[in-house]
Amino acid sequence: QLQLVESGGGLVQPGGSLRLSCAASGFTSDDYVIGWFRQAPGKEREGVSCISNSDGSTSDADSVKGRFTISRDNAKNTVYLRMNNLKPEDTAVYYCAARYPGRGVQACLRSRLWYNGWGQGTQVTVSS
Repeated sequence: QLQLVESGGGLVQPGGSLRLSCAASGFTSDDYVIGWFRQAPGKEREGVSCISNSDGSTSDADSVKGRFTISRDNAKNTVYLRMNNLKPEDTAVYYCAARYPGRGVQACLRSRLWYNGWGQGTQVTVSS
């Protein structure tokens, strides 16, 4: 059974940084993809970044390129989302999701339906 637990959210001023963590368990092979999504009040859930655990390839949404970095620590079964230069429009609940089994990242940001496991979410608020 897949289990994903996010942590690291909080309140930060514009221009500040946060690092989100997604602790993943329940996989019996290395072929899976972890994605970060976010959902602001009244808006659709949107893909932010994703990473293939098998080869480390990544994909980022245009809105976060150059500011957010996704990475993984296989020894800890944890995926991180480092968020720099945060803006008020980054305020949202951030979710990590898993597609298992899965490899490539070509479709990883298109739809939440591509994923078959979700965490409970962590709130990120960017405000002065």
